[in-house]
Amino acid sequence: MLNKLKLKKTSKGTQSIEERIENIKKHGLPKHIAIIMDGNGRWASKRALPRIAGHHEGMKKVKPITRFANNLGIEVLTLYAFSTENWIRPKNEVDYLMKLPEEFLGTFLPELMEENVKVQMMGHKEQLPEHTMKAVQKAIDDTLDNTGLILNFALNYGGRDEIINAVQNIISDVENGTIDKKNVSEDLFSNYLMSKKFQDPDLLIRTSGEIRLSNFMLWQMAYTEFVFTDVLWPDFCEEDLLQAIEEYQQRSRRYGGLKSEGNEK
Repeated sequence: MLNKLKLKKTSKGTQSIEERIENIKKHGLPKHIAIIMDGNGRWASKRALPRIAGHHEGMKKVKPITRFANNLGIEVLTLYAFSTENWIRPKNEVDYLMKLPEEFLGTFLPELMEENVKVQMMGHKEQLPEHTMKAVQKAIDDTLDNTGLILNFALNYGGRDEIINAVQNIISDVENGTIDKKNVSEDLFSNYLMSKKFQDPDLLIRTSGEIRLSNFMLWQMAYTEFVFTDVLWPDFCEEDLLQAIEEYQQRSRRYGGLKSEGNEK
């Protein structure tokens, strides 16, 4: 697959994809990449197709991006698949989106097993259709022992809702004596979030040219590096991911300190 990707002019001259991959591996890969997969509808509109055609094409794009991220050595890839706000879309579109996990995981699961990818999900499961949750749960169960990249789907997920739920659960635990309110800290709060198993994202990529978070992992992205691209999600390819990582590696992550203080990670 890599040899099909284009060459790119860089400041160091023309480098092959293989050379660029070897280069980024030497300079600290992001451990956790989150992607807001935006632009499916606009992709379809440009081609005079129904919006669901764009969603279907976008679903197909998850496979090569997951495979490529896994081969790079990325530890966690979180994909914003369906937000708590997306329920207000037309019913036919929502119904179609709820069928996509079943179609995608049904065809891609054998390859996920072969690639040692572990499937996870964060979001409210109880509101999902039974057929959707059954497909997701099967993928989670079947890949439970895999030790490669974690493919984490944010499905029926909202950042504000996640924070409110965390606050409610902390209040409940304080009231029943499980924790002391004096011990409530950032670390403790993070343990009440849906993403508690993962470190916060190092890199967020949003496709389609929109420049906002859209209620995605609001707490977790306090120090995440953002890369916004005009590429629509169905057109997003391995080289676009590679380019985003290259941009990430050019950033200086100081976490509120100074580079000279040794706080850069």
